[in-house]
Amino acid sequence: MHEYALIQALVSRVEAEAARRSATRVARLSVRVGEMAGVDPELFQTAYDTFRAGTICEEATLTLTRVPARWSCPRCRSAIARGAVLRCPACEVPAQLEPDSDALTLDAIEMEVP
Repeated sequence: MHEYALIQALVSRVEAEAARRSATRVARLSVRVGEMAGVDPELFQTAYDTFRAGTICEEATLTLTRVPARWSCPRCRSAIARGAVLRCPACEVPAQLEPDSDALTLDAIEMEVP
């Protein structure tokens, strides 16, 4: 259940950003979850709902955007179809996982500042 550790790090990051801007409230967080990030989005949401109590994120909604895994050729940049062999049919080089396919990214923090 590393999702709880991820949420703890996320809330700490948001608290630091809010403090830096003297925010009085955080209204919304937006996070992208890559399919290959090893994060269960439902468990991530549950962990957030549990952990945010008593923090500046207590009233903040969490919007999760799932990013599908995408592979492409690192040489010619051609997309590799889902389920296909992970090798470019034209260049014969191994496919490369596209950025964000394996990432957990904090996209936005909506907060009230004085």
